[in-house]
Amino acid sequence: MCVELDLSALRLSDYIRPGDTLCWGQAAAEPLNLTKTLIDQRHSIGPIKAFIGIGFSETPDPALCDTIQFQSYCGTGTNRKLIAANCLDILPIPYSFFPKVLAQRVDVLLLQLAPTGTEGEFSFGMACEYLHALVGRARVVIAEVNDQVPATRSDWTISAADIDVLIRSSTPVSEATSPSAPTAVDLAIAEHVAALIDDGATLQVGLGTLPTAILNALSGHRDLGLHSGMINDSLSRLIESGVITNARKGRDEGISIGGMLTGDARTRAFCHNNPAIRLAPTEYTHAIRTLAQLNKFTAINSAIEVDLTGQANAEVAAGRYVGAVGGGTDFLRGAAASEGGLPILALPAALTTRSGKLISKIVTKLSGPTSVSRADAGIVVTEYGVADLRGLGLAARVEKMISIAHPDLREQLSRDAVPS
Repeated sequence: MCVELDLSALRLSDYIRPGDTLCWGQAAAEPLNLTKTLIDQRHSIGPIKAFIGIGFSETPDPALCDTIQFQSYCGTGTNRKLIAANCLDILPIPYSFFPKVLAQRVDVLLLQLAPTGTEGEFSFGMACEYLHALVGRARVVIAEVNDQVPATRSDWTISAADIDVLIRSSTPVSEATSPSAPTAVDLAIAEHVAALIDDGATLQVGLGTLPTAILNALSGHRDLGLHSGMINDSLSRLIESGVITNARKGRDEGISIGGMLTGDARTRAFCHNNPAIRLAPTEYTHAIRTLAQLNKFTAINSAIEVDLTGQANAEVAAGRYVGAVGGGTDFLRGAAASEGGLPILALPAALTTRSGKLISKIVTKLSGPTSVSRADAGIVVTEYGVADLRGLGLAARVEKMISIAHPDLREQLSRDAVPS
């Protein structure tokens, strides 16, 4: 039975036990009043664990590690503060595994929902994704129904019967910091990627400046589709402008599918009660059986470095965890299974240090973990061109990868290359 309380009357120790594992929505889906209450009351609860996603807010604070053990799949956003303090445990598994893994361990789920105008029915608002799987499995579900959250459409619903405790709020939604302006290198990479994509293809993209530059380069395309882990400002603008119509998608035609929503007020207003945009669980957004049915499914993701055989590190840079395993492998495999699909990894060929030294991002040996195996390697794009590794043996891969490395570093890469 759902109990509705004023926030001031909420005593979390009535619902959370010492040793419990909590989970709440990531990025703009964080229920900010509930997490602030948790922070304020944490000492009355006792030691707990929390699984968090991308951090947009100030909740990931090392000072809270006196009572909260944080775990996440990523080191992005404000999670970097926890990484710097060495108090964030990383869960390095594919995104498609989250529903099953988290359903086995999460005791208390904190949700931010949107009112729908129908009594007892709510919208997942800013995120459905892996949260959906936890609604029926967590011992306690506490929901913050925020009237500033857009009521996004979904075939997967939540009602008062699924909620134990409900509070109502009117709180501004968290937003990511604006991405940096694209560099000349970003724009060159974007031009190469855009040239690979046919009209009518279905897109998946990740977060960041480079994916944004790539999306901006698609303004002249027609009838693109969208099936992605998230819908951001750039994707929302492509839907608004008629570039994304989902007319040739193969399934969910006419509908853009995402797991979560990030973006500014314009994006939130556009997605509010929009029948052409739907949020879905991770079991749908990341399932290879779904991705394989999409027309020319094009997965566009980035990496920190890629070796000469195509395996990629998307997690660790300079010894620090800054990325994630995430959905990269799920989407690359989905693109490989899709008729006409394109599994794309895009990255700069090199970085320049403050001292002016060139550091190649096309490497003979990864400096971090293998986030994408060479068995899943597809198309690698830098500002110097495109290396299509699909179906190639190791010797041919090495040749292709060196051809898209920085020209000043190719000779050294050729000398050091030992395909194995």
